[in-house]
Amino acid sequence: MKRWNYYWQNSARRRVMLTGYLFIAPVLFYAILTAFLPMFTSLYLSFTRYSMLRSPEGIGVTNYVRILFNDDLFWRALLNTSCYALEVLPLNIIISLGLALLVNRKLKGITLFRTLYYLPVVSSIIAVSMIWLWLYEPNSGLISLLFSKVGIPPVDWLGDPRLALHSLVIMRVWKGIGWNMVIYLAGLQGIPLYLYEAAIIDGSSPWQSFTNITWPMLKPVTYYVIIMGLISTFQTFGEIYAMTGGGPLDSTTTIGFLIYQRGFQYFAMGEASAIAFILFVIIFALSMVNFRFFQVSDI
Repeated sequence: MKRWNYYWQNSARRRVMLTGYLFIAPVLFYAILTAFLPMFTSLYLSFTRYSMLRSPEGIGVTNYVRILFNDDLFWRALLNTSCYALEVLPLNIIISLGLALLVNRKLKGITLFRTLYYLPVVSSIIAVSMIWLWLYEPNSGLISLLFSKVGIPPVDWLGDPRLALHSLVIMRVWKGIGWNMVIYLAGLQGIPLYLYEAAIIDGSSPWQSFTNITWPMLKPVTYYVIIMGLISTFQTFGEIYAMTGGGPLDSTTTIGFLIYQRGFQYFAMGEASAIAFILFVIIFALSMVNFRFFQVSDI
């Protein structure tokens, strides 16, 4: 009897496990087909000379050596990408957290403001790029028109190598703050109110409450925002493609755009795959540094 019960329990457990596997099978198949298979294919191609016009030819680590030691444009693109990320991330965090603090109130009509701040996030990057192309137009753009009213001459925002990357930063921050605002807003609403009440009783100022309660409690949220921001900024492509094409003088060529150039303009798929995996290593390393800095395991 005990043996029969043991067999029946194990059989029921197997059926439950099988049912679970059947439910996740479509998602797992989709992930293998669209993520893991292309990733391993790209890794293989990074060790080959492949142009889509002929079969891959194995060349070992030649692509990596050429990119790391003989490709000045790669290092220029990496510098541009790093500067872009270093400008976008802090601005995005500061502005989105500030907006989250402003809309984290029970006021009439506050939902409308939350929606308005989030609208750029759900807009197509190409559509947003077209709007900002018009805004930055040196002769007839809105910014130049406003400048002309106060006697400032037109500025070629996207045609000047010194200004082009910073102009893209402004557009990217404008588009991304809504998403991070929602993330921070969720974090703020998860902070217990009794902590603030206790701080008020102890005589804490609003700034002391922020530095001693709000900011520490938002530590996991900030970690998530930085990680996702690193990934998205280091993979930046859409706005570069639509607004500057990497110019002028390669001043806005990023790693993501360089991968596109090598793969689909010069048909050097092997080099493009190698750059993609170098980018993966960079993002992974930065994520680990961020992980250690925030000590997420202790959160």
